[in-house]
Amino acid sequence: MLTGGPLDVLTGDYLAELTMLILGRDRLKDPDLGYARTFLRQLEEGLGLAHERGVRIVTNAGGLHPAGLAAAVRALAAKVGVPVTVAHVEGDDLTARHEGALTANAYLGGAGITACLRAGADVVVTGRVTDAALVSGPAAWWFDWSAEDHDRLAGAVVAGHVLECGTQATGGNYSFFTAHDVRRPGFPLAEISPDGSAVITKHPGTGGVVSAGTVTAQLLYETQGPRYLGPDVTARLDTVRLTDDGPDRVRISGVRGEAPPPTLKVGVTRIGGWRNEVVFVLTGLDVEAKAELVRAQLADALEGVADARWTLARTDHADADTEETASALLRLVVRDPSPDRVGRALTSAAVELALGSYPGFHVTAPPGPAQPYGVFDSASVPATQVPHTAVLPDGTPLQIPAPPTPPSASPEEPDALSAGPAEPATFPASPAFEARGSGGGAPEGVGGVAPAVSGVEPRETVSGAGPRETVRAPLGRLAGARSGDKGGDANVGVWVATGPAWDWLRDTLTVELFRALLPETRGLTVLRHELPGLRALNFTVTGILGDGVASGHRFDPQAKALGEWLRARHLDIPVHLLPPPEGTGT
Repeated sequence: MLTGGPLDVLTGDYLAELTMLILGRDRLKDPDLGYARTFLRQLEEGLGLAHERGVRIVTNAGGLHPAGLAAAVRALAAKVGVPVTVAHVEGDDLTARHEGALTANAYLGGAGITACLRAGADVVVTGRVTDAALVSGPAAWWFDWSAEDHDRLAGAVVAGHVLECGTQATGGNYSFFTAHDVRRPGFPLAEISPDGSAVITKHPGTGGVVSAGTVTAQLLYETQGPRYLGPDVTARLDTVRLTDDGPDRVRISGVRGEAPPPTLKVGVTRIGGWRNEVVFVLTGLDVEAKAELVRAQLADALEGVADARWTLARTDHADADTEETASALLRLVVRDPSPDRVGRALTSAAVELALGSYPGFHVTAPPGPAQPYGVFDSASVPATQVPHTAVLPDGTPLQIPAPPTPPSASPEEPDALSAGPAEPATFPASPAFEARGSGGGAPEGVGGVAPAVSGVEPRETVSGAGPRETVRAPLGRLAGARSGDKGGDANVGVWVATGPAWDWLRDTLTVELFRALLPETRGLTVLRHELPGLRALNFTVTGILGDGVASGHRFDPQAKALGEWLRARHLDIPVHLLPPPEGTGT
Protein backbone atom coordinates (compact mmCIF):
# COMPACT_ATOMS: atom_id res chain seq x y z
CA MET A 1 0.00 0.00 0.00
CA LEU A 2 2.88 2.37 0.70
CA THR A 3 4.52 1.84 -2.69
CA GLY A 4 1.44 1.28 -4.87
CA GLY A 5 0.18 4.84 -5.17
CA PRO A 6 -1.14 7.89 -3.30
CA LEU A 7 -2.15 7.32 0.31
CA ASP A 8 -2.93 9.60 3.25
CA VAL A 9 -3.69 7.12 6.04
CA LEU A 10 -2.71 3.45 6.26
CA THR A 11 -4.83 1.33 8.60
CA GLY A 12 -4.27 -2.10 10.05
CA ASP A 13 -6.96 -4.29 11.67
CA TYR A 14 -5.40 -7.03 13.80
CA LEU A 15 -8.19 -7.93 16.24
CA ALA A 16 -10.79 -10.65 15.97
CA GLU A 17 -12.67 -12.43 18.74
CA LEU A 18 -10.23 -15.34 18.55
CA THR A 19 -7.27 -12.94 18.54
CA MET A 20 -8.39 -11.41 21.84
CA LEU A 21 -8.35 -14.87 23.40
CA ILE A 22 -4.85 -15.56 22.06
CA LEU A 23 -3.58 -12.20 23.32
CA GLY A 24 -5.18 -12.90 26.69
CA ARG A 25 -3.21 -16.13 26.99
CA ASP A 26 -0.05 -14.23 26.01
CA ARG A 27 -0.73 -11.73 28.78
CA LEU A 28 -1.06 -14.54 31.32
CA LYS A 29 2.47 -15.66 30.44
CA ASP A 30 3.95 -12.15 30.39
CA PRO A 31 2.07 -9.00 31.49
CA ASP A 32 4.24 -6.94 29.10
CA LEU A 33 2.67 -8.76 26.15
CA GLY A 34 -0.90 -8.64 24.89
CA TYR A 35 -0.33 -6.80 21.61
CA ALA A 36 0.15 -8.05 18.04
CA ARG A 37 3.90 -8.47 17.73
CA THR A 38 3.63 -9.13 13.99
CA PHE A 39 2.79 -5.45 13.56
CA LEU A 40 6.25 -4.43 14.77
CA ARG A 41 7.95 -6.73 12.27
CA GLN A 42 5.89 -5.23 9.45
CA LEU A 43 6.41 -1.68 10.69
CA GLU A 44 10.20 -2.02 10.72
CA GLU A 45 10.15 -2.41 6.95
CA GLY A 46 7.70 0.40 6.18
CA LEU A 47 8.01 3.07 8.88
CA GLY A 48 10.67 5.09 7.05
CA LEU A 49 8.74 5.01 3.79
CA ALA A 50 5.53 6.08 5.53
CA HIS A 51 7.33 9.00 7.18
CA GLU A 52 8.94 10.02 3.90
CA ARG A 53 5.58 10.06 2.11
CA GLY A 54 3.62 11.71 4.94
CA VAL A 55 1.37 8.72 5.49
CA ARG A 56 -0.23 8.41 8.93
CA ILE A 57 -0.53 4.89 10.38
CA VAL A 58 -3.54 3.87 12.48
CA THR A 59 -3.83 0.35 13.91
CA ASN A 60 -5.64 -1.58 16.61
CA ALA A 61 -2.65 -3.92 17.00
CA GLY A 62 -2.32 -2.63 20.56
CA GLY A 63 -4.84 -5.28 21.56
CA LEU A 64 -4.77 -5.63 25.35
CA HIS A 65 -1.72 -3.41 25.86
CA PRO A 66 -1.80 -0.36 23.55
CA ALA A 67 0.56 1.60 25.80
CA GLY A 68 3.07 -1.25 25.55
CA LEU A 69 2.90 -1.31 21.77
CA ALA A 70 3.18 2.48 21.58
CA ALA A 71 6.38 2.28 23.64
CA ALA A 72 7.68 -0.50 21.40
CA VAL A 73 6.95 1.63 18.30
CA ARG A 74 8.93 4.53 19.78
CA ALA A 75 11.83 2.19 20.48
CA LEU A 76 11.66 0.84 16.94
CA ALA A 77 11.58 4.36 15.48
CA ALA A 78 14.69 5.27 17.46
CA LYS A 79 16.40 2.08 16.32
CA VAL A 80 15.76 2.73 12.60
CA GLY A 81 16.29 6.49 12.92
CA VAL A 82 12.84 7.66 11.87
CA PRO A 83 11.54 10.71 13.80
CA VAL A 84 7.85 9.90 14.26
CA THR A 85 5.40 10.88 16.98
CA VAL A 86 3.31 8.12 18.54
CA ALA A 87 0.00 8.30 20.42
CA HIS A 88 -2.34 5.63 21.68
CA VAL A 89 -5.95 5.07 22.73
CA GLU A 90 -6.89 3.18 25.89
CA GLY A 91 -9.75 2.68 28.33
CA ASP A 92 -11.43 -0.24 26.60
CA ASP A 93 -10.05 -2.87 29.00
CA LEU A 94 -12.82 -3.77 31.46
CA THR A 95 -11.46 -7.17 32.50
CA ALA A 96 -11.42 -6.20 36.18
CA ARG A 97 -15.20 -5.68 36.07
CA HIS A 98 -15.90 -9.22 34.80
CA GLU A 99 -15.04 -11.87 37.36
CA GLY A 100 -13.36 -14.92 35.86
CA ALA A 101 -12.85 -13.30 32.46
CA LEU A 102 -9.63 -13.75 30.53
CA THR A 103 -10.35 -10.53 28.61
CA ALA A 104 -13.21 -8.04 28.59
CA ASN A 105 -12.96 -5.09 26.24
CA ALA A 106 -15.45 -2.44 25.20
CA TYR A 107 -15.64 -1.63 21.52
CA LEU A 108 -14.61 2.03 21.35
CA GLY A 109 -15.31 4.37 18.45
CA GLY A 110 -13.02 6.53 16.38
CA ALA A 111 -13.09 9.75 18.44
CA GLY A 112 -9.92 8.86 20.35
CA ILE A 113 -8.11 8.26 17.08
CA THR A 114 -9.36 11.61 15.81
CA ALA A 115 -7.96 13.35 18.89
CA CYS A 116 -4.55 11.71 18.51
CA LEU A 117 -4.30 12.75 14.87
CA ARG A 118 -5.41 16.29 15.66
CA ALA A 119 -2.54 16.42 18.17
CA GLY A 120 -0.07 15.60 15.39
CA ALA A 121 0.51 11.85 15.85
CA ASP A 122 2.18 10.05 12.95
CA VAL A 123 1.33 6.62 14.37
CA VAL A 124 -1.81 5.89 16.42
CA VAL A 125 -2.09 2.61 18.31
CA THR A 126 -5.39 1.49 19.83
CA GLY A 127 -6.78 -1.33 21.85
CA ARG A 128 -10.24 -2.70 21.11
CA VAL A 129 -11.97 -0.24 18.80
CA THR A 130 -14.54 -1.23 16.21
CA ASP A 131 -12.96 -2.29 12.94
CA ALA A 132 -14.63 0.59 11.10
CA ALA A 133 -13.28 3.14 13.62
CA LEU A 134 -9.87 2.77 11.99
CA VAL A 135 -11.38 4.59 8.99
CA SER A 136 -14.06 6.80 10.56
CA GLY A 137 -11.61 8.22 13.12
CA PRO A 138 -9.11 9.45 10.51
CA ALA A 139 -11.95 10.70 8.28
CA ALA A 140 -13.35 12.81 11.14
CA TRP A 141 -9.86 14.26 11.68
CA TRP A 142 -9.24 14.95 8.01
CA PHE A 143 -12.56 16.72 7.43
CA ASP A 144 -12.95 18.13 10.95
CA TRP A 145 -16.32 16.46 11.53
CA SER A 146 -18.14 16.73 14.84
CA ALA A 147 -19.89 14.00 16.83
CA GLU A 148 -23.23 15.25 15.48
CA ASP A 149 -22.25 14.74 11.82
CA HIS A 150 -24.16 11.47 11.76
CA ASP A 151 -24.58 11.08 8.00
CA ARG A 152 -20.92 11.83 7.31
CA LEU A 153 -19.73 9.49 10.06
CA ALA A 154 -22.10 6.77 8.88
CA GLY A 155 -20.67 6.98 5.37
CA ALA A 156 -17.14 6.61 6.72
CA VAL A 157 -18.22 3.69 8.93
CA VAL A 158 -19.64 1.90 5.89
CA ALA A 159 -16.39 2.53 3.99
CA GLY A 160 -14.46 1.24 6.99
CA HIS A 161 -16.55 -1.90 7.07
CA VAL A 162 -15.72 -2.53 3.42
CA LEU A 163 -11.98 -2.10 4.07
CA GLU A 164 -11.71 -3.97 7.37
CA CYS A 165 -11.07 -7.43 5.92
CA GLY A 166 -8.58 -6.34 3.28
CA THR A 167 -8.80 -8.29 0.06
CA GLN A 168 -12.27 -9.62 0.80
CA ALA A 169 -13.34 -6.38 -0.93
CA THR A 170 -11.17 -6.99 -4.01
CA GLY A 171 -12.16 -10.51 -4.98
CA GLY A 172 -11.01 -12.61 -2.03
CA ASN A 173 -13.58 -15.08 -0.63
CA TYR A 174 -15.90 -13.98 -3.44
CA SER A 175 -18.72 -16.22 -4.69
CA PHE A 176 -18.08 -15.39 -8.36
CA PHE A 177 -14.29 -15.72 -8.17
CA THR A 178 -14.07 -17.61 -11.47
CA ALA A 179 -15.09 -14.46 -13.36
CA HIS A 180 -11.90 -12.63 -12.37
CA ASP A 181 -8.19 -13.18 -11.84
CA VAL A 182 -8.02 -13.15 -8.04
CA ARG A 183 -4.79 -15.09 -7.55
CA ARG A 184 -3.09 -12.05 -5.95
CA PRO A 185 -5.79 -9.47 -5.16
CA GLY A 186 -4.60 -5.99 -4.28
CA PHE A 187 -5.67 -4.32 -1.06
CA PRO A 188 -8.67 -1.96 -1.20
CA LEU A 189 -8.61 1.74 -0.42
CA ALA A 190 -11.32 4.32 0.13
CA GLU A 191 -11.33 7.80 -1.36
CA ILE A 192 -13.53 9.56 1.18
CA SER A 193 -15.28 12.84 0.37
CA PRO A 194 -16.28 15.68 2.71
CA ASP A 195 -19.92 14.49 2.74
CA GLY A 196 -18.92 10.98 3.89
CA SER A 197 -19.47 9.31 0.53
CA ALA A 198 -16.57 7.23 -0.74
CA VAL A 199 -15.16 5.44 -3.73
CA ILE A 200 -13.79 1.97 -3.06
CA THR A 201 -10.88 1.19 -5.38
CA LYS A 202 -7.33 -0.20 -5.37
CA HIS A 203 -3.98 0.98 -6.55
CA PRO A 204 -3.29 0.70 -10.30
CA GLY A 205 -1.66 -2.51 -11.43
CA THR A 206 -2.72 -4.59 -8.45
CA GLY A 207 -4.64 -7.82 -8.89
CA GLY A 208 -8.20 -8.75 -8.11
CA VAL A 209 -11.26 -6.64 -8.84
CA VAL A 210 -13.43 -3.98 -7.25
CA SER A 211 -17.03 -4.33 -8.39
CA ALA A 212 -20.51 -3.77 -7.06
CA GLY A 213 -20.53 -7.48 -6.27
CA THR A 214 -17.30 -7.53 -4.25
CA VAL A 215 -18.35 -4.44 -2.31
CA THR A 216 -21.84 -5.81 -1.67
CA ALA A 217 -20.36 -9.07 -0.41
CA GLN A 218 -18.23 -7.27 2.13
CA LEU A 219 -21.06 -4.96 3.20
CA LEU A 220 -23.05 -8.08 4.13
CA TYR A 221 -20.18 -9.65 6.06
CA GLU A 222 -20.80 -10.08 9.80
CA THR A 223 -23.67 -7.58 9.86
CA GLN A 224 -27.14 -8.12 11.17
CA GLY A 225 -30.14 -5.82 10.71
CA PRO A 226 -30.55 -2.65 8.64
CA ARG A 227 -29.11 -0.63 11.51
CA TYR A 228 -25.37 -1.10 11.95
CA LEU A 229 -24.91 -0.06 15.56
CA GLY A 230 -21.62 1.59 16.46
CA PRO A 231 -20.13 3.65 19.26
CA ASP A 232 -19.98 6.86 17.16
CA VAL A 233 -23.05 6.50 14.97
CA THR A 234 -25.74 4.08 13.86
CA ALA A 235 -25.29 3.55 10.11
CA ARG A 236 -28.39 2.74 8.12
CA LEU A 237 -27.41 -0.05 5.74
CA ASP A 238 -30.81 0.20 4.07
CA THR A 239 -29.80 3.61 2.69
CA VAL A 240 -26.52 2.52 1.06
CA ARG A 241 -26.33 3.10 -2.69
CA LEU A 242 -23.64 1.64 -4.93
CA THR A 243 -22.82 3.00 -8.39
CA ASP A 244 -20.07 2.25 -10.85
CA ASP A 245 -17.43 4.98 -10.98
CA GLY A 246 -15.13 3.49 -13.61
CA PRO A 247 -12.95 0.37 -13.80
CA ASP A 248 -12.29 -1.03 -10.32
CA ARG A 249 -14.15 1.90 -8.77
CA VAL A 250 -17.44 1.66 -6.86
CA ARG A 251 -19.01 4.71 -5.26
CA ILE A 252 -20.83 4.38 -1.93
CA SER A 253 -23.31 7.20 -1.34
CA GLY A 254 -26.59 8.08 0.32
CA VAL A 255 -25.68 6.59 3.69
CA ARG A 256 -27.78 8.00 6.49
CA GLY A 257 -26.71 8.00 10.10
CA GLU A 258 -28.51 8.16 13.41
CA ALA A 259 -27.34 8.74 16.96
CA PRO A 260 -25.40 5.82 18.44
CA PRO A 261 -26.95 3.65 21.13
CA PRO A 262 -26.27 4.70 24.72
CA THR A 263 -24.33 1.51 25.44
CA LEU A 264 -21.12 -0.07 24.15
CA LYS A 265 -20.65 -3.71 23.32
CA VAL A 266 -18.16 -5.55 25.52
CA GLY A 267 -16.46 -8.67 24.16
CA VAL A 268 -15.70 -11.13 26.97
CA THR A 269 -13.50 -14.21 26.62
CA ARG A 270 -13.05 -16.95 29.19
CA ILE A 271 -11.24 -20.26 29.39
CA GLY A 272 -14.10 -22.68 28.82
CA GLY A 273 -12.34 -25.94 29.56
CA TRP A 274 -10.32 -28.53 27.68
CA ARG A 275 -10.87 -30.19 24.33
CA ASN A 276 -9.46 -32.93 22.15
CA GLU A 277 -10.36 -34.70 18.96
CA VAL A 278 -9.74 -37.85 16.97
CA VAL A 279 -10.55 -38.35 13.29
CA PHE A 280 -11.05 -41.93 12.13
CA VAL A 281 -10.68 -42.83 8.44
CA LEU A 282 -13.34 -45.23 7.14
CA THR A 283 -12.52 -46.66 3.72
CA GLY A 284 -14.60 -48.61 1.25
CA LEU A 285 -17.77 -50.52 2.02
CA ASP A 286 -20.07 -50.48 5.07
CA VAL A 287 -19.10 -46.95 6.18
CA GLU A 288 -22.15 -46.50 8.41
CA ALA A 289 -21.59 -49.86 10.12
CA LYS A 290 -17.91 -49.08 10.68
CA ALA A 291 -18.82 -45.76 12.27
CA GLU A 292 -21.37 -47.41 14.54
CA LEU A 293 -18.78 -49.97 15.69
CA VAL A 294 -16.31 -47.25 16.73
CA ARG A 295 -19.00 -45.35 18.62
CA ALA A 296 -19.97 -48.48 20.51
CA GLN A 297 -16.38 -49.42 21.33
CA LEU A 298 -15.63 -45.97 22.79
CA ALA A 299 -18.87 -45.59 24.74
CA ASP A 300 -17.30 -46.66 28.03
CA ALA A 301 -14.30 -44.39 27.61
CA LEU A 302 -16.62 -41.44 27.00
CA GLU A 303 -18.66 -42.09 30.12
CA GLY A 304 -18.51 -38.97 32.28
CA VAL A 305 -17.11 -36.67 29.58
CA ALA A 306 -19.07 -33.40 29.65
CA ASP A 307 -19.52 -33.09 25.88
CA ALA A 308 -18.76 -35.62 23.13
CA ARG A 309 -19.81 -34.97 19.53
CA TRP A 310 -19.54 -37.38 16.62
CA THR A 311 -19.65 -36.21 13.00
CA LEU A 312 -19.54 -38.53 9.99
CA ALA A 313 -18.47 -36.75 6.79
CA ARG A 314 -19.33 -38.90 3.78
CA THR A 315 -16.44 -37.82 1.60
CA ASP A 316 -16.29 -41.32 0.07
CA HIS A 317 -17.25 -42.14 -3.51
CA ALA A 318 -18.47 -45.47 -4.86
CA ASP A 319 -16.00 -47.39 -7.04
CA ALA A 320 -13.36 -44.70 -6.39
CA ASP A 321 -10.08 -44.79 -8.27
CA THR A 322 -8.03 -43.49 -5.31
CA GLU A 323 -8.02 -44.65 -1.69
CA GLU A 324 -8.57 -41.13 -0.40
CA THR A 325 -11.72 -40.60 -2.46
CA ALA A 326 -12.96 -44.01 -1.26
CA SER A 327 -12.78 -42.85 2.36
CA ALA A 328 -15.09 -41.09 4.81
CA LEU A 329 -14.07 -39.24 7.98
CA LEU A 330 -15.54 -39.90 11.42
CA ARG A 331 -14.69 -37.02 13.78
CA LEU A 332 -14.93 -37.16 17.56
CA VAL A 333 -14.65 -33.86 19.47
CA VAL A 334 -14.64 -34.00 23.27
CA ARG A 335 -14.78 -31.13 25.79
CA ASP A 336 -14.66 -31.16 29.56
CA PRO A 337 -13.73 -28.89 32.48
CA SER A 338 -10.97 -31.38 33.40
CA PRO A 339 -7.98 -32.01 31.10
CA ASP A 340 -7.66 -35.54 32.48
CA ARG A 341 -10.98 -36.77 31.10
CA VAL A 342 -10.17 -35.64 27.55
CA GLY A 343 -6.40 -36.08 27.55
CA ARG A 344 -4.12 -38.83 26.33
CA ALA A 345 -6.03 -41.47 28.25
CA LEU A 346 -9.03 -40.91 26.01
CA THR A 347 -7.19 -40.52 22.71
CA SER A 348 -5.00 -43.52 23.52
CA ALA A 349 -8.14 -45.58 24.11
CA ALA A 350 -9.25 -44.64 20.62
CA VAL A 351 -5.95 -45.62 19.00
CA GLU A 352 -5.75 -48.88 20.96
CA LEU A 353 -8.76 -50.07 18.95
CA ALA A 354 -6.51 -50.38 15.90
CA LEU A 355 -6.20 -54.16 15.94
CA GLY A 356 -9.72 -54.92 17.13
CA SER A 357 -12.12 -52.62 15.34
CA TYR A 358 -13.29 -52.07 11.78
CA PRO A 359 -11.22 -53.27 8.78
CA GLY A 360 -8.74 -50.69 7.53
CA PHE A 361 -8.63 -48.83 10.88
CA HIS A 362 -6.44 -45.75 10.99
CA VAL A 363 -6.64 -42.14 12.20
CA THR A 364 -5.46 -38.89 10.65
CA ALA A 365 -3.10 -37.93 13.50
CA PRO A 366 -1.54 -39.57 16.57
CA PRO A 367 -3.18 -39.01 19.96
CA GLY A 368 -2.37 -35.70 21.61
CA PRO A 369 -2.84 -33.96 24.93
CA ALA A 370 -5.94 -31.96 25.78
CA GLN A 371 -5.87 -28.31 24.78
CA PRO A 372 -7.58 -25.39 26.55
CA TYR A 373 -10.37 -23.72 24.64
CA GLY A 374 -11.99 -20.36 25.06
CA VAL A 375 -15.54 -19.14 24.91
CA PHE A 376 -16.72 -15.75 23.72
CA ASP A 377 -19.65 -13.81 25.09
CA SER A 378 -20.80 -10.24 24.82
CA ALA A 379 -22.25 -7.80 27.29
CA SER A 380 -23.10 -4.11 27.24
CA VAL A 381 -22.08 -1.17 29.37
CA PRO A 382 -23.24 2.47 29.38
CA ALA A 383 -20.86 4.44 27.19
CA THR A 384 -20.51 7.02 29.95
CA GLN A 385 -18.94 4.36 32.20
CA VAL A 386 -16.05 3.57 29.84
CA PRO A 387 -12.92 5.74 30.26
CA HIS A 388 -12.22 6.30 26.56
CA THR A 389 -8.84 8.04 26.65
CA ALA A 390 -6.51 9.42 23.98
CA VAL A 391 -2.93 9.55 25.20
CA LEU A 392 -1.45 12.26 23.02
CA PRO A 393 2.12 12.27 21.62
CA ASP A 394 3.38 14.35 24.56
CA GLY A 395 1.87 11.90 27.04
CA THR A 396 -1.14 14.03 27.96
CA PRO A 397 -4.25 11.91 28.62
CA LEU A 398 -7.38 13.35 27.03
CA GLN A 399 -10.75 12.00 28.11
CA ILE A 400 -13.11 11.41 25.18
CA PRO A 401 -16.73 12.09 26.14
CA ALA A 402 -19.43 9.68 25.06
CA PRO A 403 -21.31 11.05 22.04
CA PRO A 404 -24.71 12.58 22.80
CA THR A 405 -27.60 10.14 22.53
CA PRO A 406 -31.05 11.76 22.37
CA PRO A 407 -33.66 9.82 24.37
CA SER A 408 -35.70 9.30 21.21
CA ALA A 409 -32.81 7.64 19.36
CA SER A 410 -33.54 4.08 20.42
CA PRO A 411 -32.10 1.54 17.97
CA GLU A 412 -35.23 -0.57 18.38
CA GLU A 413 -37.61 2.09 17.06
CA PRO A 414 -38.77 1.54 13.45
CA ASP A 415 -39.03 5.34 12.80
CA ALA A 416 -37.87 5.97 9.23
CA LEU A 417 -37.31 2.35 8.19
CA SER A 418 -40.59 2.26 6.33
CA ALA A 419 -40.19 5.69 4.82
CA GLY A 420 -37.34 4.79 2.50
CA PRO A 421 -34.00 6.52 2.09
CA ALA A 422 -33.73 10.24 1.65
CA GLU A 423 -31.65 11.94 -0.99
CA PRO A 424 -27.98 12.34 -0.06
CA ALA A 425 -27.14 15.72 1.43
CA THR A 426 -24.36 17.96 0.13
CA PHE A 427 -21.76 19.18 2.62
CA PRO A 428 -19.02 21.75 2.10
CA ALA A 429 -15.51 20.90 3.18
CA SER A 430 -14.51 22.20 6.60
CA PRO A 431 -11.97 25.05 6.91
CA ALA A 432 -9.52 22.64 8.52
CA PHE A 433 -9.74 20.35 5.49
CA GLU A 434 -9.34 23.21 3.02
CA ALA A 435 -6.23 24.38 4.84
CA ARG A 436 -4.67 20.94 5.10
CA GLY A 437 -4.65 19.80 1.49
CA SER A 438 -3.84 16.23 0.53
CA GLY A 439 -0.68 14.32 -0.12
CA GLY A 440 -2.53 11.51 -1.85
CA GLY A 441 -6.10 10.28 -2.05
CA ALA A 442 -8.16 10.40 -5.21
CA PRO A 443 -6.77 11.09 -8.69
CA GLU A 444 -7.32 14.53 -10.18
CA GLY A 445 -11.01 15.31 -10.58
CA VAL A 446 -12.18 12.28 -8.60
CA GLY A 447 -13.67 12.02 -5.11
CA GLY A 448 -15.97 15.02 -5.01
CA VAL A 449 -19.47 15.07 -3.59
CA ALA A 450 -21.46 12.13 -4.90
CA PRO A 451 -24.34 12.92 -7.23
CA ALA A 452 -27.79 11.86 -6.18
CA VAL A 453 -28.61 8.44 -7.61
CA SER A 454 -31.89 6.71 -8.10
CA GLY A 455 -33.03 3.83 -5.94
CA VAL A 456 -33.12 0.18 -6.88
CA GLU A 457 -34.79 -0.99 -10.03
CA PRO A 458 -38.60 -1.20 -9.78
CA ARG A 459 -40.31 -4.56 -9.61
CA GLU A 460 -40.73 -6.14 -13.00
CA THR A 461 -44.36 -6.19 -14.09
CA VAL A 462 -45.59 -8.14 -17.10
CA SER A 463 -49.27 -7.55 -17.86
CA GLY A 464 -51.13 -10.81 -18.26
CA ALA A 465 -47.99 -12.91 -17.84
CA GLY A 466 -48.53 -16.40 -16.49
CA PRO A 467 -46.17 -18.61 -14.48
CA ARG A 468 -42.61 -18.57 -15.75
CA GLU A 469 -40.70 -21.73 -16.67
CA THR A 470 -38.41 -22.89 -13.87
CA VAL A 471 -35.43 -25.21 -13.69
CA ARG A 472 -33.91 -27.08 -10.76
CA ALA A 473 -30.54 -25.45 -10.14
CA PRO A 474 -28.18 -24.36 -7.36
CA LEU A 475 -29.08 -21.02 -5.81
CA GLY A 476 -25.49 -19.96 -6.53
CA ARG A 477 -26.20 -19.91 -10.27
CA LEU A 478 -28.08 -16.71 -9.54
CA ALA A 479 -27.03 -15.39 -6.14
CA GLY A 480 -23.84 -14.60 -4.30
CA ALA A 481 -23.39 -15.07 -0.56
CA ARG A 482 -21.02 -14.10 2.23
CA SER A 483 -21.15 -15.50 5.76
CA GLY A 484 -19.28 -15.11 9.03
CA ASP A 485 -19.41 -15.25 12.80
CA LYS A 486 -20.36 -13.00 15.69
CA GLY A 487 -19.55 -14.97 18.82
CA GLY A 488 -21.93 -17.93 18.85
CA ASP A 489 -24.11 -16.51 16.07
CA ALA A 490 -23.63 -16.58 12.31
CA ASN A 491 -24.90 -14.37 9.54
CA VAL A 492 -25.49 -15.20 5.89
CA GLY A 493 -25.90 -12.37 3.39
CA VAL A 494 -27.35 -13.24 -0.02
CA TRP A 495 -27.49 -10.84 -2.97
CA VAL A 496 -28.37 -10.76 -6.67
CA ALA A 497 -27.41 -8.41 -9.47
CA THR A 498 -30.69 -7.34 -11.12
CA GLY A 499 -34.08 -5.97 -10.17
CA PRO A 500 -36.09 -8.98 -11.45
CA ALA A 501 -33.76 -11.39 -9.64
CA TRP A 502 -34.19 -9.33 -6.46
CA ASP A 503 -37.97 -9.52 -6.75
CA TRP A 504 -37.74 -13.30 -6.97
CA LEU A 505 -35.16 -13.65 -4.17
CA ARG A 506 -37.13 -11.43 -1.78
CA ASP A 507 -40.36 -13.33 -2.38
CA THR A 508 -38.81 -16.81 -2.42
CA LEU A 509 -36.03 -17.07 0.17
CA THR A 510 -38.11 -16.99 3.34
CA VAL A 511 -36.91 -18.06 6.77
CA GLU A 512 -38.78 -21.33 6.27
CA LEU A 513 -37.01 -22.06 2.98
CA PHE A 514 -33.67 -20.98 4.47
CA ARG A 515 -34.11 -23.55 7.26
CA ALA A 516 -35.14 -26.21 4.75
CA LEU A 517 -32.04 -25.58 2.61
CA LEU A 518 -29.75 -25.52 5.67
CA PRO A 519 -31.14 -28.20 8.00
CA GLU A 520 -28.49 -27.46 10.63
CA THR A 521 -30.36 -24.19 11.33
CA ARG A 522 -33.61 -25.92 12.25
CA GLY A 523 -34.61 -25.34 15.84
CA LEU A 524 -32.52 -22.15 16.01
CA THR A 525 -33.71 -18.55 15.90
CA VAL A 526 -33.29 -17.19 12.37
CA LEU A 527 -33.89 -13.50 11.65
CA ARG A 528 -34.29 -12.18 8.10
CA HIS A 529 -33.64 -8.59 7.03
CA GLU A 530 -34.18 -6.99 3.62
CA LEU A 531 -31.67 -4.52 2.16
CA PRO A 532 -33.31 -3.43 -1.12
CA GLY A 533 -30.58 -0.92 -1.98
CA LEU A 534 -28.11 -3.81 -2.16
CA ARG A 535 -30.65 -6.27 -3.57
CA ALA A 536 -29.79 -8.42 -0.60
CA LEU A 537 -31.19 -10.46 2.25
CA ASN A 538 -29.31 -10.92 5.49
CA PHE A 539 -30.01 -13.86 7.79
CA THR A 540 -28.79 -14.10 11.38
CA VAL A 541 -28.69 -17.59 12.92
CA THR A 542 -28.53 -17.44 16.70
CA GLY A 543 -26.45 -20.01 18.56
CA ILE A 544 -25.31 -22.13 15.63
CA LEU A 545 -21.65 -21.69 16.65
CA GLY A 546 -22.18 -22.52 20.31
CA ASP A 547 -19.58 -20.74 22.43
CA GLY A 548 -17.75 -19.25 19.45
CA VAL A 549 -14.80 -20.12 17.26
CA ALA A 550 -12.36 -20.99 20.04
CA SER A 551 -14.57 -23.76 21.38
CA GLY A 552 -14.33 -25.41 17.97
CA HIS A 553 -17.20 -27.91 18.05
CA ARG A 554 -18.30 -27.35 14.44
CA PHE A 555 -16.69 -28.44 11.21
CA ASP A 556 -16.76 -24.77 10.14
CA PRO A 557 -16.40 -22.99 13.51
CA GLN A 558 -16.53 -19.46 12.08
CA ALA A 559 -19.33 -20.09 9.56
CA LYS A 560 -17.11 -18.85 6.75
CA ALA A 561 -18.54 -21.37 4.28
CA LEU A 562 -22.15 -21.36 5.45
CA GLY A 563 -23.08 -19.06 2.57
CA GLU A 564 -21.38 -21.29 0.01
CA TRP A 565 -23.30 -24.28 1.36
CA LEU A 566 -26.51 -22.30 0.85
CA ARG A 567 -25.48 -21.42 -2.71
CA ALA A 568 -24.90 -25.11 -3.45
CA ARG A 569 -28.45 -26.11 -2.48
CA HIS A 570 -30.89 -26.71 -5.33
CA LEU A 571 -34.31 -25.14 -5.80
CA ASP A 572 -36.64 -24.13 -8.61
CA ILE A 573 -35.40 -20.95 -10.27
CA PRO A 574 -37.11 -19.12 -13.17
CA VAL A 575 -35.15 -19.86 -16.33
CA HIS A 576 -35.27 -16.25 -17.56
CA LEU A 577 -33.34 -15.09 -14.47
CA LEU A 578 -30.39 -17.43 -14.90
CA PRO A 579 -27.25 -16.48 -16.79
CA PRO A 580 -25.99 -18.85 -19.48
CA PRO A 581 -24.26 -21.92 -18.01
CA GLU A 582 -20.83 -20.45 -18.71
CA GLY A 583 -21.68 -17.10 -17.09
CA THR A 584 -20.55 -16.81 -13.49
CA GLY A 585 -20.12 -13.08 -12.99
CA THR A 586 -22.49 -10.43 -11.73
